[in-house]
Amino acid sequence: MALAARKIEPHMVPVALVIGGGIAGMQASLDIADKGFKVVLVEREPTIGGHMAQLDKTFPTLDCSSCILTPKMVEVGAHPKIELMTCSEVTDVQGEVGDFRVSIRKNPRYVDLNKCTGCNLCAEACVQRNRIPSEFDMGIGKRSAIYIPFPQAVPQKYVIDPNCCFMLTKGKCGKEPKCQKACGTNAIDFKQKEETITLQAGVIVVATGYDHFDAGLKPEYGYERYENVLSGIEFERLCSASGPTKGTIEINGKEVKRVVFVQCVGSRDKTVGNEYCSRVCCMYTIKQAHLIHEKIPDAKITICYMDVRAFGKGYEEFYDRVQREKVVFRRGNPSEIYKQGETLMVRGEDTLLGESYEEEADLVVLATGLVPRDDTQQVGKMLGLPHSSEGFFKEFETKETVATSREGIFLAGCCQSPKDIPDTVAQASGAAAMACIHLAKARTRGTES
Repeated sequence: MALAARKIEPHMVPVALVIGGGIAGMQASLDIADKGFKVVLVEREPTIGGHMAQLDKTFPTLDCSSCILTPKMVEVGAHPKIELMTCSEVTDVQGEVGDFRVSIRKNPRYVDLNKCTGCNLCAEACVQRNRIPSEFDMGIGKRSAIYIPFPQAVPQKYVIDPNCCFMLTKGKCGKEPKCQKACGTNAIDFKQKEETITLQAGVIVVATGYDHFDAGLKPEYGYERYENVLSGIEFERLCSASGPTKGTIEINGKEVKRVVFVQCVGSRDKTVGNEYCSRVCCMYTIKQAHLIHEKIPDAKITICYMDVRAFGKGYEEFYDRVQREKVVFRRGNPSEIYKQGETLMVRGEDTLLGESYEEEADLVVLATGLVPRDDTQQVGKMLGLPHSSEGFFKEFETKETVATSREGIFLAGCCQSPKDIPDTVAQASGAAAMACIHLAKARTRGTES
């Protein structure tokens, strides 16, 4: 059997578009780029890293989240095959597999990436210095109008918040902008405008992630009404060494001694329309209980749960370990959280003992579940992707969790369903492998005849 002449597949642009720069988007980008294909990674925030960057430690090994994530972020930022576009959003996708035509809106950063050295002089000089609630610290910490989201951000460049900067909201900032005056490299440019670019891509990997359930939709728990009722991600920032309290678990300057965790807030709950399990809440609560025990050994810790689901490798063993640390597991979620004087009161029924209880707490942590991101419907319509009954992007079939009904578009991470970090990384690598199968068609190859 003779070999035919070598040829090039004519209808495959050898470029992958990855939408979303969290751990899933970064893993998919690196896997594709390491195979020699160009990747355009689009992230709407000023930095990559996603929600994982906000975590203190990961379960069940208690590894430092930043120690795992930061090298990967740096690798993405430095990879010669990855074009990183932050402060950017995909606005339109036309075409089909092999030749997607994509429009991307680049929002102004008001800082020249090539000139900014990350010296911090501008943030120190800002008239809004440390006055604005930090999104990264979930509003617990403060930032300036010109800022870097967190110390390990990639790119390590400043960005100006157009909703808080006096120069952009009022048209002036005193006689002259102090940040601009302090910048020795003239990196600040208030004349930057929004621009739209177009590009071609052969395949697309969707890794847009998730949002946290808004605990305010469960008013019986007093979230946003009581300052010592926090969501799980807010607690992560409170106990993180890089957080606003440098890892000290305190409320209003006072160390907490009695902590109650409430499970399944926004998950497995028909009253809010989320009947699915978010998978990670049990384990991140158990991890957080361990962190409190580690930092405050004499603290009284109670976890109010429906069912403990420790499904992953090493998870059951970690659960057993925390039980031995004298953490109390009380079956049955509370019906109400209210204040009695300066003390929080948690009221509920213990379904194992068959009796009601009231427990005092200095801090209540709500294990909020994972929900589809706020723009999921909009992105799905743009990409032509259907949604599951839970609102996440729907895979093509249950056996192919990375493929979608639109050929050439793949899913990675929690945009497809709630999952932990190991499963997210595994699915991202699977999506990258599927994308590379298509991209390989653009390379010169031999065919048999």
